[in-house]
Amino acid sequence: MAETKKETSLSQPRKRAAQTARKPQPKTAAAKMPAARRRGSQSPAPRAPKAATPRKTAQQAMKMAQETAKAASEAVRSLSGALLPAQDKQTGKQAAKKTVRQKKQPETFAADKLRVIPLGGLNEIGKNMTVLEYGGDMIVIDAGMTFPDEDLLGVDMVIPDITYLQKNREKVRGIFLTHAHEDHIGALPYVLRELNVPVYCTALTAGLVKLKLQEHKDLKKPRITVKKDGDKVKAGCFEVEFIHVNHSIADACAFAVKTPLGVVLATGDFKIDTTPIDGRMIDLLRLGELGQKGVLLLLMDSTNAERPGIAMSERKVGDSLDREFKGCDQRIIVASFASNVHRVQQIFDVAAKYGRKVAVSGRSMENILKVGVELGYLTLPANTYVDLNDIRKYPKNKMTIITTGSQGEPMSALYRMAFSGHRQVEVGYGDKILIAATPIPGNEKPVYTMINELFRKGADVVYQRLADMHVSGHACQEELKMILSLTRPRYFMPVHGEYRHLMVNASLGRACGVKPENIFISDLGKVLEIGPDGAGWGGSVPSGRVLVDGLGVGDVGAAVLRERKTLSESGVITAVVGVDTRNRTIVSGPEIISRGFVFVREAEELMAGLRDLTRETLESCLEKGMTSRNAIKDTIARRLADYLYKKTRREPLVVPVLLEM
Repeated sequence: MAETKKETSLSQPRKRAAQTARKPQPKTAAAKMPAARRRGSQSPAPRAPKAATPRKTAQQAMKMAQETAKAASEAVRSLSGALLPAQDKQTGKQAAKKTVRQKKQPETFAADKLRVIPLGGLNEIGKNMTVLEYGGDMIVIDAGMTFPDEDLLGVDMVIPDITYLQKNREKVRGIFLTHAHEDHIGALPYVLRELNVPVYCTALTAGLVKLKLQEHKDLKKPRITVKKDGDKVKAGCFEVEFIHVNHSIADACAFAVKTPLGVVLATGDFKIDTTPIDGRMIDLLRLGELGQKGVLLLLMDSTNAERPGIAMSERKVGDSLDREFKGCDQRIIVASFASNVHRVQQIFDVAAKYGRKVAVSGRSMENILKVGVELGYLTLPANTYVDLNDIRKYPKNKMTIITTGSQGEPMSALYRMAFSGHRQVEVGYGDKILIAATPIPGNEKPVYTMINELFRKGADVVYQRLADMHVSGHACQEELKMILSLTRPRYFMPVHGEYRHLMVNASLGRACGVKPENIFISDLGKVLEIGPDGAGWGGSVPSGRVLVDGLGVGDVGAAVLRERKTLSESGVITAVVGVDTRNRTIVSGPEIISRGFVFVREAEELMAGLRDLTRETLESCLEKGMTSRNAIKDTIARRLADYLYKKTRREPLVVPVLLEM
């Protein structure tokens, strides 16, 4: 822009001269004299010099302006000729324009910082979601859910709070999904209700996402773009590269996000499997190349950071399955995660090897079978698959059933089999049940309750503690250290895990040479800002958990949960009274209804006391002229609660109901 500034300064005399030429000149004394006086004067007035006439003055000013403009123009041409290439030596005006075009650079964000904002997946298992923001652009990595804790009574699932994304919806350039596990895609339908943005993922992930979105009829048609490993997507100032990794589901990937400040590597969930079922090992070569060029920030899975060594290969499960199938004269029922396509493939293969038919049970298992076969991720041996309704046509010792329910979910297929609630399958003697999964942390109790019930039915149950029926899909310590050594990040933020997992992963980073001051243990909503001169915390954004209960999203809050907790622990007492408010009299009742508090027939004395107290309190309120229904109900509820605590030392929920008659 230096050339432009010089041109502007040289042009000022020309502008001033032109303005002078256009400006009306002051009249001389002779010009101001009336014409009649000038003509009638006996002694003519002396003439003004020619230079003093208005005409001459204007001509001289114009001449000066032209000379000044000529000099300015020559100076501009001279300056432009010195600065522009030879082919650009045109007129001064054209050369100046050409100079501006040459000096214009692509937009940069030197004053901006890269902001890394976790909205889920930290200090918890599941609900993974991370936002990268730079300037006016944002991208979202994953949109997962998690299962509710025991204190979230009646809640179906928990999803991230996306208030920050809603406030900045015009900045969001896309959602990128690492793989198709529920803790990474489960919240997507609810996010897409608020953000109409494109979704980028691999083929299997896209197939399962489309099935999930079909259940939500109120959504607009999603914009899902299928990518494969090695592909790159431009999203605002970001460029996202898909990198193949191994995990307990096919088509998982990591993301190398190129930003104006450097590369951010988000591993997603991963492991290093040297003998994968599909023959495709994690792309360590590409990760090493990124490390050679320089990784600005590493966001790495922490789930198995506490486990030493390396995670076993998925083929280990295949060997265990073969041992269980060999020589078995029982019907075999295998419970597994439906999304583990490679494990489902191994079950089909070993069943076919020993001449068994295979049926599947559970909606998610049926869905994965359909999508896996359509996209080529599953290859079913010939004459092996049969419909679940036809299993009675075959001998039990020639039948295998693949089912959902490895986590003891109350509505899952295996759980219903255990508690005699399944329509097609009845479990008992002559059944061998293989549970090819380990309980998710915090979910052990329902799993072992289900296993206990299966044993009571007479079935033989084989689970992880008895055999190698499951291997983890998450990297252990030696694998994590390998990724740290390959990528050599400048900054490191452990993700995907509880606080203890994050801390152990951070210690691995220090052991691999990452400076302690460059390792950041974050929290939900906490913003990590990275600039050219360093990194540090940059405040926080709204975050937390949103509860999904049926069709309601976010409408269950702390007050509702407290009431549900009270109902579950102490029950409810309802006092129903018919009132004539005009005459201020009790028409009917009161009736006392107990639910979950006491059995009425065994507590007649207590019920009578509650009826008498309700009548007495209501009559007192009416006599005092109280007209507010809420005030009357609050008074009744308070007095009944005090009475119940005094008599029973319990605090049920008290609900007065006033019926106007």
